[in-house]
Amino acid sequence: MTFFSIFFALLIEQLKPLRADNPVYAGARALAAKLEGSFNAGQAHHGRLAWVLMIAAFTIPVALLYWISVKLGPLAALIVNVGVVYVTLGFRHYSHFFTSIQLALNNGDEATARSLLAEWTKRDTAGMDVSEVARIAVETALVTTHRNVFGVFFWILTPLGPVGAVMYRVAEYLARIWNEPKMAEREEFGRFAAQAFYWIDWIPARLTAAAFAVVGNFEDAIYAWRNFAGRWQDEAIGIILSAGGGAMGIRLGAPVENATDVIPADAGTVDSINIETEAPVGEEASSRALQSTVGLVWRALLLWMLLVLLLSIAKWLG
Repeated sequence: MTFFSIFFALLIEQLKPLRADNPVYAGARALAAKLEGSFNAGQAHHGRLAWVLMIAAFTIPVALLYWISVKLGPLAALIVNVGVVYVTLGFRHYSHFFTSIQLALNNGDEATARSLLAEWTKRDTAGMDVSEVARIAVETALVTTHRNVFGVFFWILTPLGPVGAVMYRVAEYLARIWNEPKMAEREEFGRFAAQAFYWIDWIPARLTAAAFAVVGNFEDAIYAWRNFAGRWQDEAIGIILSAGGGAMGIRLGAPVENATDVIPADAGTVDSINIETEAPVGEEASSRALQSTVGLVWRALLLWMLLVLLLSIAKWLG
């Protein structure tokens, strides 16, 4: 059932992508903001309580709905599964930005590419050259695909099923929204959300990196993963981007001369800093890198679908 749930949800999303501002996501944003406004007094335990309430508000109704659908029969359970996967997946949520940036760079329209990247990533892109625009677009696409697709795949394959998929997406959103720069003065509130998502995403992030390695240049991907993942403060992002860049032969992460921007604040020794500022393998990102990213993501998606199919067959036979 899991394979067909994912297959049908992906098919529906290709035909009618769910908008990023759909009612479900709008409700999640509103509830997260309300909980933050009600509970955020700058203490860690307030953040823990708000996180638990937010997760429960979405997972308990899904668990009840899925339990009822199972009682009604396989068809009802399949419909609920497809609906949950369709809502939690985000394969096409932001693909229009990536595609438009790719077209702009191919046409030599750097100004449009920078404007689209700024709208997508909410960062200042003024003065960026083609290489930097391409690099950031590739990095954003890889991380977004992991969190909107492959992470969901992993959790729906667990015994939690659709409940796990919902938990993953809500936890990812809270870890991001409650740790934005504007929350810096009360950062303790969002600390638990970040820690919780770190462990929730620990296995999925490594499986995504492994998938990139398998469908790309395996040797370079593993080498980059082992030696350059520390260039990012976020461990999961470092693993995904270093492996993804190595798999494509593209140099991701900040340039060496700006490496202090990406070295973890708790890097303990000079030796570790020297290792992390070594130039990664691969060439600088260019407009061609975006096409390579599309190919890598689709191959990784097919690999995941094959694994899901094999697991489903093994379950049917067992």
